[in-house]
Amino acid sequence: MPLHRASIERAIELNGVAVEFNAQSFLWGRRAAVDLERVRRLAMPAEVVPIEQHFSRNLGELVERRVQHLTAYQDAAYASRYRTLVERVRAVEQERVGGTKLAEAVARYYAKLLAYKDEYEVARLYTSGDFMKKVARMFEGDYRVHFHLAPPLLAKPDPLTGEPKKMRFGPWMLRAFGLLAALKGLRGTPLDVFGRTAERRVERALIGEYEATVQSLLQSLSRDNHSLAVEIASLPETIRGFGHVKAKSIEAARRKQAELTGRYRAAPVRAAA
Repeated sequence: MPLHRASIERAIELNGVAVEFNAQSFLWGRRAAVDLERVRRLAMPAEVVPIEQHFSRNLGELVERRVQHLTAYQDAAYASRYRTLVERVRAVEQERVGGTKLAEAVARYYAKLLAYKDEYEVARLYTSGDFMKKVARMFEGDYRVHFHLAPPLLAKPDPLTGEPKKMRFGPWMLRAFGLLAALKGLRGTPLDVFGRTAERRVERALIGEYEATVQSLLQSLSRDNHSLAVEIASLPETIRGFGHVKAKSIEAARRKQAELTGRYRAAPVRAAA
């Protein structure tokens, strides 16, 4: 673009949003245009990266990360339930097949189903401190944070889509989130008012279904059907979104599981040498 550097910097200043951050981004973009490799070396120095900032390098790291997350999500007992099933899969897989592909799949997707994002988890994520730190890095000066939410007990359906219509809440919502996060122990109990919705009941049912599926896979696991078992255990990867979007993905995942399970049961199993 035929613009002077000073003009762009002035536009960044007048915009008034994350001025220092955007000015530095512009500066480093100019430097990258001249010597990209040097910029990469400066941006990514050779140093030890904390475990929480890199991808899991093995099954142990994969499990430990999720144990920590599930403990924060619910409690230590919930995380122990997760670890027990993954360890069971690891032991059977090692005995009959070798490797850890099935255990890794279960470690990833069992944790995903266990940590469904309900109202308590949304509240916990907003009040953990990380959210406001990110906001502070993005904005400067005097600003207010507003939340657009569709509370299941308050939101009215949109006349066009039929889906709950989002409502706007002010900064005071952070205090309400703090209270709600502290009540996460009610999750799944008779006192869990949010857990009575159809979506939450389905999410809890998926956990039990997955546990039963994994136990069934282990009964006849062999080298012949190992890859198919990994594919079945990985199906929760396709479950995404919220509301009607998630419901459709769950239906599709269940249809696919029925197909793959039929193939798994029909696959010939040869005796181990």
